[in-house]
Amino acid sequence: MTLTRYLLAAAVICASGGAGLAAEITLTVESWRGDDAAMWQEKIIPAFQAANPGIKVVFSPTADGEYDAGVEGRLAEGTAGDLISCRPFDGALKLFEAGHLAPLGDLPEMAGFSAVAKAAWSTDDRSTAFCVPVGAAIHGFIYNKEIFEALGLGVPATVAEFHAALDTIAATRRYIPIALGVTDGRDASAVGYQNIGPTYWKGEAGRLGLIAGTQKLADENWIAPYRELASWRPYMGSGFEAQTYSDSQNLFTLGRAAIYPAGSWEIPGFTANAPFAMGAFPPPVVSAGDKCFVTETPVVGIGLNAASANKDAALKLLAFVASRQFGEIEANALPGLFPMSDEPVTIADPLAAEFASWRTRCEMTISPAAGMLSRGTPNLEDETRKGLVQVIKGAETPETIGARLQAGLERWYKPPK
Repeated sequence: MTLTRYLLAAAVICASGGAGLAAEITLTVESWRGDDAAMWQEKIIPAFQAANPGIKVVFSPTADGEYDAGVEGRLAEGTAGDLISCRPFDGALKLFEAGHLAPLGDLPEMAGFSAVAKAAWSTDDRSTAFCVPVGAAIHGFIYNKEIFEALGLGVPATVAEFHAALDTIAATRRYIPIALGVTDGRDASAVGYQNIGPTYWKGEAGRLGLIAGTQKLADENWIAPYRELASWRPYMGSGFEAQTYSDSQNLFTLGRAAIYPAGSWEIPGFTANAPFAMGAFPPPVVSAGDKCFVTETPVVGIGLNAASANKDAALKLLAFVASRQFGEIEANALPGLFPMSDEPVTIADPLAAEFASWRTRCEMTISPAAGMLSRGTPNLEDETRKGLVQVIKGAETPETIGARLQAGLERWYKPPK
């Protein structure tokens, strides 16, 4: 056979049987979440590759503290992975504005996420999303079922019922009603103010009103949560002023406190350490029949490296990440981290399932200090924490804090026109 005929024959073979001989595509997923590696390697990647046998996936985590600078450098050098795990809000927005993340408006699966779910990975005007929302934590209250049953307490649905339960628990002198400390304000803000606040400012209506400038931090619906949190002071136990985050965790898991204002991130640790049955309830509403509002904290998204040489394959993986199958794998492998799609998933862990159920009956929202409103000085999130500590201690009034926060915000923030 001549060389020409050999090359022609080889071309025919490749054309007719190329599917079997084609090189396998390898996708690399950049992440800071090393604890997720087992889930990806043992469950997510096998499930994806079962439907996409020609695509290999490598989950490549970097140490949390080294991730941001590392991935930014690799993107600039052209050596980053095909898919980039996205921090919420400004961290990922910075990468998108630098041209490193591709817009995902044409990905059909993005229609399965609400505007709230996409907010952490969208432009300020919410016109362009650039990361698929992957996981969020949900805020609420975890309680000791054994204590509640022993005292004949029902699950509180209203603020009045909540306070009645606190009074009953306090009257026993055996248990601390609420495990919450204010050493640095971080936990009090995350599981206190961000937890109950949306009940008063009406979730996204209030948050977006603050961004638009039609609402102010000195308005009654913004200072009312401080007033409610200050009313918890008699129920937080002696020495709460010096109580740390880990102190609060220990008080609850040791059975010495009845209620723990919580984020769902506590579920794995509490399940492992608490020797009693637990339940959960969303933030109580002011009046029976009111809509409930629940804060979810976006944790991680995944975006497409705009310079990826494997965009089509990467988009297939992003579509899978947005699917119910991925969501159920994630929610059951990592109880307390919830998929953000509108489609409900089945969760085996009863405590995690209870948290997740609120998404179908309450309005979800995000922290008002996230993103746009904490870009300047004074930083709204930091100032809120400081003010909250003073209010709970009784050192300042809610009105004073609200006025100071609004004045600080107006120093640098101008609502968009």
